[in-house]
Amino acid sequence: MNGDRLRDAVKLLISEIGEDPTREGLVRTPDRVVKALKFLTSGYVSDIDAVINDALFTVDYSEMVIVKDIDFYSLCEHHLLPFFGKCHIAYLPRNKVIGLSKIPRVVEVFSRRLQVQERLTNQIAKTLSDKLNPLGIGVIVEATHLCMSMRGVEKQNSLAVTSSMLGTFRSDARTRLEFLELFRPMGSTRLASDLSSSSLGIQSLE
Repeated sequence: MNGDRLRDAVKLLISEIGEDPTREGLVRTPDRVVKALKFLTSGYVSDIDAVINDALFTVDYSEMVIVKDIDFYSLCEHHLLPFFGKCHIAYLPRNKVIGLSKIPRVVEVFSRRLQVQERLTNQIAKTLSDKLNPLGIGVIVEATHLCMSMRGVEKQNSLAVTSSMLGTFRSDARTRLEFLELFRPMGSTRLASDLSSSSLGIQSLE
């Protein structure tokens, strides 16, 4: 990221919307935006292997592992507005488990990029599946999109839900239902029922 060019771009943006970039309240805004964007898009320079840091352990454990209510914040790639919510992850170990603190870090790597919720969900599921080689994995993401609540349709209480079910979570309805019963999404009972019968996705929010 070229800080000087980004500062100039922010100054131009401020001017184009009719403001004065030299005004007291705005004079340091380009520096703040550069700093914020470096943090909010740090996932592009993160190394998954370094994040996991060999925290994979051989354990004789065959029951479901669930980490739920993982807070995340991301930027919608269509409007550069935030979307945020919670991610819920479960997997059935084959012969390895991952340090529990590493799962939220994986979510963080992929959320700190320009994203759409569907891709974010799939990237988390595929990465954990590749690293753990579990019998199955399920990922559910629930998010509020400011591109829906601040602009466009302006639906303040809308909630987008996406899921990715791999392995036994896709092929075995009982495994999927056990995950959903333990996790209890913020949405309705109807939503849990829909998720238990098939993977649920949403359309891109244009």
